Amino acid sequence: MARTSPLHWIGVLFLFVAAILLLVTTISAPVIGDIAILKVSLANSSDIRHSSVTFGTFGHCVLDVAPAKTDQDYCYPKSIGYKPADVMATIDGTVFSRAVADSVDGLTHVMILHPIACAIAFLAFALSLGAGVVGSILGALVAFVAWVLTVVVMAIDFSLFGTVKDHVNKQNKGSHAFYSVGMWTCLAAMVLLFFGMFIVLFTCFSARKEKRRSGSGRHGHKTSADRGMGYDGYATTQTTRTRRNRWF
Repeated sequence: MARTSPLHWIGVLFLFVAAILLLVTTISAPVIGDIAILKVSLANSSDIRHSSVTFGTFGHCVLDVAPAKTDQDYCYPKSIGYKPADVMATIDGTVFSRAVADSVDGLTHVMILHPIACAIAFLAFALSLGAGVVGSILGALVAFVAWVLTVVVMAIDFSLFGTVKDHVNKQNKGSHAFYSVGMWTCLAAMVLLFFGMFIVLFTCFSARKEKRRSGSGRHGHKTSADRGMGYDGYATTQTTRTRRNRWF
């Protein structure tokens, strides 16, 4: 790709921003306690204490715990898979059936796809930086893989945390659950990956088409100045028929 279209770099930027957004979701609680995929404001919140539970990719944190005059946060150890249903049942008495609790707990293992999709999105960005035909095609294909993984893990997130949110909010125990930053960054990353992948691939093929067109234009136009010349720069042998005069 001799000349890179500005549109190509917009696609590359989309891939980079998508990777950053997936990173934000990956480092949610308990890595950074204030970043959550699902956040639950607890019933014991007051003007002094704003206790809440933040659920993230690798676990959860309980923020602003007692004593009331200090701001103490407690984050549990990071792990692949944890038990949000049991956490809410212990903290505010939310009731889950055994089947629902097991289903919710099992789905948390799939959230390992967050860091995997993040790493693949960064790889797609790096490949697309080359701006060559091969780099752009590989970048778009890798971005497609990242997009598929993001769609899958986002569907899992909505299913898993949607179940927890519905149980907390419908049982009227004073707590309120809602989707937080980590969920929306994952959703935004999915959209940006799709458009970034499409733009990088489109600009790659359109640039190749333009290059071929310009190449055929240089070598395929017939000159009008000299009919004895063929295609540009190449002389053709022109046969001249000589008329012989007869003297008898």
